[in-house]
Amino acid sequence: MKDFIIKATAYNGMVRAYATTSTDTVEEARRRHDSWATASAALGRTITIAGMMGAMLKGEDSITTKVMGDGPLGGIIADANAKGEVRGYVVNPHVDFELNANGKLDVARAVGTEGNISVIKDLGLKDFFTGEVPIISGEISEDFTYYFANSEQVPSAVGAGVLVNPDHSILAAGGFIVQVMPGASEEVISQLEEKIQELPPISTLIREGNTPEQILHRLFGENQVKIHETVPMEFRCKCSKERLERAIKGLGDKEIQNMIDEDHGAEASCHFCNQTYQFTEEELEALKG
Repeated sequence: MKDFIIKATAYNGMVRAYATTSTDTVEEARRRHDSWATASAALGRTITIAGMMGAMLKGEDSITTKVMGDGPLGGIIADANAKGEVRGYVVNPHVDFELNANGKLDVARAVGTEGNISVIKDLGLKDFFTGEVPIISGEISEDFTYYFANSEQVPSAVGAGVLVNPDHSILAAGGFIVQVMPGASEEVISQLEEKIQELPPISTLIREGNTPEQILHRLFGENQVKIHETVPMEFRCKCSKERLERAIKGLGDKEIQNMIDEDHGAEASCHFCNQTYQFTEEELEALKG
C-alpha cells in the first residue's frame, strides 16, 4: 500500500480530520540517514505530522517544523508541502536506547523534555508565519497537540506512531490529526475525547493493515466521516546539483579558487536527504564570474 494522506470532516463539519499511512516515507528517511531505532521513531513521528500539516496548505505553500529538544538527538527538522512531499533529518541519527517502562521506544529521552517546537509556514507572502511553543513531553504527538491549541488556537488531537523491525527498518508508521471547529457541541467533543482514549496505538493499527479511512471510521463511526481528498505522500527532496552550483557561485571567486587549489574539487551533502554532490576542478572553474 503506497503512502497517502486523507482529508475529511465528521459530525457535519464540526470536526476536521487528517489521517495517513507513512511507512514507506519514514523508511526512505531512515535508509537515507541510517538512523537507529529510537531516532527513526522520533524522525518518523515528526515527518508524519509535518506531512499532514502540509496537507492543510494550498498550492505552492510549504511548512517547516523543528523539534529542538535538549536530548541526544540534537533536533529534528521536517519540511512538507501541499502535494504530500516531505523530507526531514535528525541531527544525530545514531541514537538508540533500551525500551522505556511501557515497553516502547524511548522517544522522550532521545528528544529531551526541555526545548521548543517551531512551525514556519511559507504561504507565498512577504513574511512567513512562525509559531513556537515549549516542548511539554518530548513524545512529539503531545507536543504538536499543545502547539495547535496554543499557537494556532485550534483544539486538536495529534497521534503519530512508528514501529521498527529488529533490523532497524520501518515496520509500520502513520498518524492522524483531529481538529474541533468553532461551534462544535459539547456532546461531540466529549464523544471524540472518549474515542481517542480508546483508540489502539496508531502504529499498531497500520501494522494490522488499517487504512487511513478505517482509522477515521474507528474514531467517528463510518456514517459520520466525509472524505474530501486523498493526497499521495512521499519522501522527496528539493536539492539538486544546480542549486548547489548557485550556492557555490555565491561564495565568490576567491573562495572557489581556494577549493580548487587546496581540495582540487568540492563535495557537498544535503542535510535533508544525505545526497552527496561532487564538483571537479573544471566545474568549479566554470562557476567563477
